[in-house]
Amino acid sequence: MPYIASVSQKGWIVIPKELRTKFKISPGDKVLVTEGEEGLIITPLPKDPITAFRGMFKDFSLVEELLKERREDAGHEELRAGQLRSTDILPE
Repeated sequence: MPYIASVSQKGWIVIPKELRTKFKISPGDKVLVTEGEEGLIITPLPKDPITAFRGMFKDFSLVEELLKERREDAGHEELRAGQLRSTDILPE
């Protein structure tokens, strides 16, 4: 359902009560205002960002990703060393 809000001389707008309740926005809370293709976008920010983002990367293993890259690099190095040995640049 669309809502209409007035803008004060200071640029303030009042978010309608139904939306404040729905999105749990309380006095003093922070919101992010960004520009979208169709206009302004108001996004409520978490009250405690540390708690809100806890576990965000739990399914991402940096160690496994790094080990995978290292194995790929080692394979490339072995291939390159083999190519250099066949040209007598590197001893066997």
